[in-house]
Amino acid sequence: MWNKRKTRMNKIDGKRVVLSLVCLVLGFMIAFSYNLAQDNRGVSEDKAWNQEYELRQQLIEQETENREFQKELLQKQETVSRIEKDLAQEKQQFFNLAKDTEKYRMFLGKVKVTGSGLQVTLDDGANVDPEANVNNYLVHEQHVFKVVNELYISGAEAVAINGQRLNHDSYIICNGPVITVDGHQHPAPFIITAIGDPDVLGASLDLPGGIKEQLVDENIIFTMEKKKNIMFDPIIGG
Repeated sequence: MWNKRKTRMNKIDGKRVVLSLVCLVLGFMIAFSYNLAQDNRGVSEDKAWNQEYELRQQLIEQETENREFQKELLQKQETVSRIEKDLAQEKQQFFNLAKDTEKYRMFLGKVKVTGSGLQVTLDDGANVDPEANVNNYLVHEQHVFKVVNELYISGAEAVAINGQRLNHDSYIICNGPVITVDGHQHPAPFIITAIGDPDVLGASLDLPGGIKEQLVDENIIFTMEKKKNIMFDPIIGG
């Protein structure tokens, strides 16, 4: 009886030992798993930190590179702006040069000219005194010169006398009742036509004490008329 009881107790103790071993192994496995998880977590955190650090460094490098690009872009924009200003100045210079060239060509009579302007007619005065000198009532070259010079001074682009266009070296000579312009004779009345601003041209001649008043005082019949469409052909061989 005692032996049976002892045998039963031994079996119970053996089971307890096995159970203890199982619990010990299980605890060891749990502890090992926990430590492994902690180690893996630490590795993951280190890896994540390293990735974040690398990304941060890349971002800093990219920002630095972007600033360099911005500086380069600003420099190129300044260069382009300077080139544009230079081109604008050159364009204006070429425009002024072309405008001056066209003006000189018009003055030389090399190109056809059209536009509005003014027509001035100078005619011999009526001699009511038979004893007076007839030359005091005739249009002379100085009268024509005064009108032509005033028109040019007031901005006339081109001038003609009785349809004959003047150029830079034209000459006017009085020969009795006729006037010779560049070798061609013209009788009175003398029609002086000018292309330009008709208001400016007319006002310059009609000033108090001006050309019109002077010529009228010298017995010259002076009339002027604004014209909307005047055309001068180029001087052939001029």
